[in-house]
This record gives sequence, structure tokens and C-alpha cells, in this order.
Amino acid sequence: MKKLTGIAGRLTLGVIIFGILLGTVCSAVGYTEFTAVLEQQYNDSAYEIAETARAILNPDKFDQYLSTGRTDQEYEDILHSLDLLTDAANVTFIYVAKVDKSDYKTLTYIYDTVNSGTGFGRYPLGYTASDLDEKHTHNVIKIMTEGGRATEYLYSYSKESGAHTTAAIDVRNSDGEIIAMLCVEKPMTRLENARNTYVMHVALWSLGAILLFILVYSLILRRSVIQPILTVTKEAKRFADDNTSSDNLASIKQKDELGILAQAVGKMEKDIVEYTENLTAITAEKERVNTELTVAAKIQANMLPGVFPAFPERKEIDIYGSMSPAKEVGGDFYDFFMVDERHLAVVVADVSGKGVPAALFMVIGKTLIKDHTQPGKDLGEVFTEVNDLLCESNSEGLFITAFEGVLDLVSGEFCFVNAGHEIPFICKKDGNFEPYKLRAGFVLAGMEGMRYKCGSMRLEVGDRIFQYTDGVTEAANRANELYGMERLTEILRRHSKLPPAQLLPKVKEDIDRFVGEAPQFDDITMLCLEYRAKMEE
Repeated sequence: MKKLTGIAGRLTLGVIIFGILLGTVCSAVGYTEFTAVLEQQYNDSAYEIAETARAILNPDKFDQYLSTGRTDQEYEDILHSLDLLTDAANVTFIYVAKVDKSDYKTLTYIYDTVNSGTGFGRYPLGYTASDLDEKHTHNVIKIMTEGGRATEYLYSYSKESGAHTTAAIDVRNSDGEIIAMLCVEKPMTRLENARNTYVMHVALWSLGAILLFILVYSLILRRSVIQPILTVTKEAKRFADDNTSSDNLASIKQKDELGILAQAVGKMEKDIVEYTENLTAITAEKERVNTELTVAAKIQANMLPGVFPAFPERKEIDIYGSMSPAKEVGGDFYDFFMVDERHLAVVVADVSGKGVPAALFMVIGKTLIKDHTQPGKDLGEVFTEVNDLLCESNSEGLFITAFEGVLDLVSGEFCFVNAGHEIPFICKKDGNFEPYKLRAGFVLAGMEGMRYKCGSMRLEVGDRIFQYTDGVTEAANRANELYGMERLTEILRRHSKLPPAQLLPKVKEDIDRFVGEAPQFDDITMLCLEYRAKMEE
């Protein structure tokens, strides 16, 4: 069953069916053509005999014989001649009959001869028959009205006489009037035997040719088609099981489609093995990098203040910050630390670029800013010194936008410096958050020798400062719409009464709702400081 359902079985079965159909068609066409030629020859031969028989007759005496019912010596001589012609020409019957023109179906016999070898009896003079069918009647009408031969080939078969053909022609008197019809019935036994012999010979030769063709074709088919396909199939199954390449397809040297297929499969095996090896190495490398990035992300997160409340022992301030990197590690950072007992420093910064380079530069910038922020030191000088140091180690051309402020917990004075960063929001006690207009300086690490100026404002108890990076306002949804300053201002005003630890999550929720399923392209960093009470001097 497996062989019959395989490619070889189906192709062989197709060849057999094709051979049978071809032999059948050829036999049918040959049989039809052979029969038509022989039948035409038999028909023509019968008409030649009819023409000979008509030359023997004396049509002018037909009415005399029929009216009197008596014959004479001439009649007997003609009848004898017709008998001799019937036996000599090997026909079954030759008869001459007058046709009743009222229905063209009634025949009155004048002469009737029978082949002596048949054993049939003859019809006597004046015998009447009226059993013609429609086909014979149609031909009788044509002969009796127009003369000549029948328009259709008259083939018939009877159990007594077998297959035979009838040739029918008109008989005219000396005045040219059609007065009777002469018919010759010629047996077709030899035709039947010839047709049967032809069919048998064609069937035997066709069968032999089909068997020979199948044998030769099967050998060629197996060698040039089946065996290569089985080899490719077996090799594909082997490769699927053990995923190792081999040279099993090198034996297929054909230049046709199967040879091309074998070469393609062999090349595919080698490419897949090579790709798998490379993929394994790449996957291992990627896992190593992911592991290192995970560690780096944890290190970066640990570098940022993450324990809140940050200064539980100090009632003067409340501060909260958050950073959501766009990748495993980010370039944004925030920081806050006590410069001395009465001064709190806050920093929010954004390094250009993403990923590991930005994160490393962030570490450098954060460390330098914290190290240079000293008690009583002008913040403008701090950024000036940090800028020069960052320019010395900035081989990648990165830069930092940064905002730093120092709050005097006793007086409420808030000194600040801005290096190209976003402007902060200020919320007065019992008021709403409003953008604080200030002049931004040049970015850090952008150019050596830049000098930065410090500004100041005075905070009252209950005032708050909100600072952020551009990842907040430039967060985009799938329609490429930006979150923007208007939405940020609206969400801050809506929740202006909330403490810092509750305000920042509300802002982040609103950003996430706006962005939806769109990917995050930039780090999102926020920090909020509330001045709750003055410190005793």
C-alpha cells in the first residue's frame, strides 16, 4: 500500500492509465476508420453489381408480367442470368420490385434471386411486401422520384443472414420513366471477421506496447526522478532528526530541477547548521549582555536615592523622586543630599543619548556635581568646574542638561543653576503649580570655558518645587502626539494638594494613559521637594 501511495506508485499508475486511454482511443479511431473504409468498399461493390444486373433487364415488359401474372422465355432467361450473377458475385439477394407510389412502402416483386448457398426461398412474380421501415422508405422515395442511388448507406443485421448492406437503384423503361427499383443485398461476413480480427490485433499490440513502455519508462523514471526524490526526502528527514549536515546529496549529479533541488537542500542544511551555531553563540552572548545590563540597571538604581521618606528625622522637608529608563539603563538621574546641616541640594539631569554610554556618562556627571557642591560654594562655580572636567573626558561627544538647587532650611532661600535643562514648576502654599520662568545656561560638556550663573528665590513654608526631564513632555503616543507642557501643567494643578510621594505616581499614570501601547523612547525622571517648616537656627 505504501508503494502504491508513493510518488513512484502514482506515476506508474498514471502511465498505465494513460497507456490504456491512448490504446483505447487509437483502437476506437482505427476501428471507426477501418470500418468506414470497408463498408464503403462493400457498398460500392454492391452498386457495381446492381448496375450489372440492371443491364440485363427489359423494363418495358414489367407491366405485362405483372398484369398477366405469366412469364415468357425472355423472363426466364433474365431470371437465370440474375441467378448466375447472384452466385458469381456472392450476394445474398438480387430483386426487382415495383413501388406503390401512394405510400412508397408496398413493393411488388418482379424478379427475385437467392444465392444458392443460403437455402432461402425466392419470392414469386407479383409477390407483395409492405414492411419497409422509415429509413428504407426515405431511400425508396428518393430513388423513385429522383433516380440514382440511395442517399443513406443501408446497413442492416438479421439473425438469418447476418450483417449486410443493400444497394438500391432505379430502373427506367425505354421512355426514361422510373418504373421499378433494383436492390442488391451483399453479405458483410468478411467485414465482421476483419473488424473482429483488427480489434484483437490492436488490443494485443497496444497491450504489448503499453507493457514495454511501462517497463522502459519505469526504469528511466526510477533512475532520474524517483530515486533522487527519495534521496532528498530521506536526507531531509535525517536532517530534521539530528540537525547535522552531510554529503548524501552529492550523488545527485543531474542538471535538471531535481539536481537544483538537491543542491539547494544541501546548501540549506549547511546554512542552517552554521546559522544554528552562530545563533547559539549569539544567544549566549546576548544572555551574558542581558545579565550584565541587569546588574548595571541594579547598580544604577542603587546609585539613585530610592529610600523614602528620605529624611524621616527632618520635619522641615519632604522629597520624592523617580526615574523610569527607556532601556535597561538610562542617562537621566536625580539626586538629593545634605550639603551641611542646614542646606539641602537637589539635582535633576539628562544625558544625551541612550543606553550604556549615557549611563556611564551619567555616573561621571552625578559624581562630579555631588563632589563639587560644597557649603558656601556658588552653584555657578560648581557647574563651571564640572563642565570643564566633563569636557576633558567626553570622547563620545555627549552632553548633560542639568538643574541643581540648594535650599537653606533656615531662611528658605533657594539658590539654583540651570545648564540647558527644563524649567521647574513652583507651587505656592494653597496655590497651584506654575512654570517658573528662568534663564537656562549652556549644557554641560558642550564646550570648555563656559561660565554659569546662579539664581535664587525664597520659598515659604508649604511651597513646593517640581522638576523633571524632557522625557515627560516629549512622551509620544502611536499618533506621534507629544504629552506636552499643557497636559503636565493640568495634571500638576489637578493634584496640587498631594504630597510629593503621591503626586509623582499620579503624573506617571497620566503619562502612561496618554502614551498607551506606544514604546517609550526616552527616560522619564521627576523630583518634587516640599518645604514644610523652617529649621531653627
